Amino acid sequence: MPAEASGDALPDPSGDADASGDTADASGDAVETLLVAVPETPARSYEVRIRPGGLEDLGEVCAAAAPAHRYAVVADSHVAELYGRRALNSLAKAGLAADMFTFPAGEWNKSREQWAELSDALLGAGFGRDGAVVALGGGVTGDLAGFLASSFMRGVAVVQVPTTLLAMVDSSVGGKTGVDASAAKNAIGAFHHPRAVLIDPSLLDTLPPYQRVTGLAEAVKAAAVRDAALFEWIGGRAADLERGELEATAELILRSVRIKAGVVAEDPEETGLRAILNFGHTVGHALETLSGYAVLHGEAVAAGMRVEARLGEEIGVTESGTGARLDEVLSGCGLPEVLEEDHTAERLLEAARPDKKAREGALRWVLLRRVGEVAGDGRGGYTRPLRAEECLEPLAAALRTAAQAANSAT
Repeated sequence: MPAEASGDALPDPSGDADASGDTADASGDAVETLLVAVPETPARSYEVRIRPGGLEDLGEVCAAAAPAHRYAVVADSHVAELYGRRALNSLAKAGLAADMFTFPAGEWNKSREQWAELSDALLGAGFGRDGAVVALGGGVTGDLAGFLASSFMRGVAVVQVPTTLLAMVDSSVGGKTGVDASAAKNAIGAFHHPRAVLIDPSLLDTLPPYQRVTGLAEAVKAAAVRDAALFEWIGGRAADLERGELEATAELILRSVRIKAGVVAEDPEETGLRAILNFGHTVGHALETLSGYAVLHGEAVAAGMRVEARLGEEIGVTESGTGARLDEVLSGCGLPEVLEEDHTAERLLEAARPDKKAREGALRWVLLRRVGEVAGDGRGGYTRPLRAEECLEPLAAALRTAAQAANSAT
């Protein structure tokens, strides 16, 4: 008999959940099977709290949502200097023990090496399974610290505290964690949902203006795939959003998170609907990879949306003029940065080849039918598979027209 098993349930070839016994393999030898009954993980909701000044609530939120013996506050070197002391003070005020762990700022540090260093640092500090992680920072920190929490001692709780607009409207919600590999962004990771998300829009006051602006790209994306009314609202408030007006920004965060939360609730691990949130990301991630992660994620996603909208127009699935409408809103938000003219369709497709969305040799593109609605594949799926030979020519045309439009807006 095999030793006592643990892990995921093995598939039951008989369809009987209690069945076990002897079968025979192709050689005729007896094969003994044992089924391991693993109950389904219970559904768990978590709160997203949005309040200017909300960083002071961190201790209260952690105590209620993620009780632990000790907390590891993980932040990059820049955010630790700005907000680390306030975070630790809030935890101490609630009677919670916490330590700060930092790593160098920059997308290129969302790496296996930094994950290993942070893991070793927590072990060296005596953290165990009764610890929890607080991810204090932007998308890089949220992904890296979330992956650290997902893997440390086989998984500990994490609370997300985003400090950039991009992380507030998108990456802090949904449980995607991971690190980059040399060939592809977010190639290594896990789904590990936070116990809570604490969003303090006032933290954006110290964000460099252009970095704040690039975060608007993810909100435009959410509206483009799911909410035409929000898309029009963003267009009408673009000037306020570009300059960081607090009331407009707080409303944008709320409405964007509402979209993300609804999609994640229906598809928590991206087996269907959640794929729509990858609009602009196939080209965007390829642009980031080709730049060595020197470009900001929001810049790359904005360029990716311009190109992918036009790719859809080129192959006849996207309503004519959709790309131009995206140009207007992105430009109004201060996002006309032109990245797409520096690359050929061949280079982009090669960079996108290791993308997680690829299946059976074809990239799966999220293409719009019109603003607020994705086209899907016509068979109930949310993405459209295209082999390189199918999309090379229309992608080249999309790159040209997107670059021309972006250049005219600058």
